[in-house]
Amino acid sequence: MDAVLDFLFGPLKEIWAYPTFFVEVVVGGLLTGVMYSLVALGFVLIFKASGVFNFAQGAMVLSAALSFVGFNELGAPLWLALVLALALMIGLAFVIERVVLRPLVNQAPIILFMATIGVTFFIDGFFQMLWGEDVKRLDVGIPKDPIEISGVLVNTFDIVAAVVAGTLVATLAFFFQSTRIGRALRAVADDHQAAQSVGIPLQTIWVIVWSVAGIVALVAGIMWGSKLGVQFSLALVALKALPVLILGGFTSIPGAIIGGLIIGVGEKVAEVFWAEKIGGGIEDWFAYILALFFLMFRPQGLFGERIIERV
Repeated sequence: MDAVLDFLFGPLKEIWAYPTFFVEVVVGGLLTGVMYSLVALGFVLIFKASGVFNFAQGAMVLSAALSFVGFNELGAPLWLALVLALALMIGLAFVIERVVLRPLVNQAPIILFMATIGVTFFIDGFFQMLWGEDVKRLDVGIPKDPIEISGVLVNTFDIVAAVVAGTLVATLAFFFQSTRIGRALRAVADDHQAAQSVGIPLQTIWVIVWSVAGIVALVAGIMWGSKLGVQFSLALVALKALPVLILGGFTSIPGAIIGGLIIGVGEKVAEVFWAEKIGGGIEDWFAYILALFFLMFRPQGLFGERIIERV
């Protein structure tokens, strides 16, 4: 019993003894959570437009970062490399819509999901063949030195990345809620056939949403690539968005934000204060355990819609 109490409440003593350090950990977790939210947003965009989980989003993050670095290594300045990588991701969206999605209009979601798995392996192989498989260093000029704010040390890069991610998330949230195209996207998400019957061009909507998801993937790839290096593990980092979506809800942009913040803070606090008692590597599995808990008690997530099918 004493061992259980020490496991549960022992870290609380450390938190009480070092409150400033605890605040630093929480702030770091929040900033990382915003980055998770940015990746999760790409999944939400595709899911809202097609009703299917886009397994290829992680590969899109990796391919976007590889393209940005690749164009830069070929001699293009950063701004031109950004434009070229952006054009490449939008072109990829057109190809995916024309070759993969258009023949599968009105098919079952599981068929679309399997199609995105095929797209994942193609994108992984093609872009690594195009730009190489070596780990690439990415430096966009963002300082990484810590700064002190009210006695709390915060990494400058994390602040800049969080501001960029937060700005993009807010822009896309406004786009979905307050524009004509955003309303058309929501209509397509509710019912493909009904949206087509009132004149909404499904193919055009899918091109738009995949293009926006490609833009999100590019920003996420640049931010995470600057932090971790451009390597295959970026695709695995992107899949950390899955538990974020389970927490927040697959159809909710605010849910992606809140879910990312919860995951970011939770895994940082657990890694720092419970690592000695559990062992290392908590950051690798904490999010998935938390997602499993939510699946058992609230499968639709905090902000997701409860789906009731009548037969």
